[in-house]
Amino acid sequence: MPGPAYPVYFGSSLVKLKGHHVDFCHQHNLVAPETAGLERTFGIRVTLPSDDTLRKLVGDDWEQLHWYATEEERDAAYENMAERHGYYRKTDSPTQVLEKISR
Repeated sequence: MPGPAYPVYFGSSLVKLKGHHVDFCHQHNLVAPETAGLERTFGIRVTLPSDDTLRKLVGDDWEQLHWYATEEERDAAYENMAERHGYYRKTDSPTQVLEKISR
């Protein structure tokens, strides 16, 4: 029998776990106060590959969107997100899928 549902942080949002969905937590932390009023039309969609086992926890429809005011800002963030950071263990293989988008 499954245990109780617990909120799980994945990125900056709480995600559904065992059929429950919780709204964003501290979404305002993603925006610097000095740029809070800018229109953001350039984005990055973060998803997981179809065979990633983490999808069993967060759901097949999980995605995280990051929005930026300029294409240059978005492209710099994309490059930063796409590189293999030093905090991964040597045996870790990050599997996030990054996609540049605009609205």
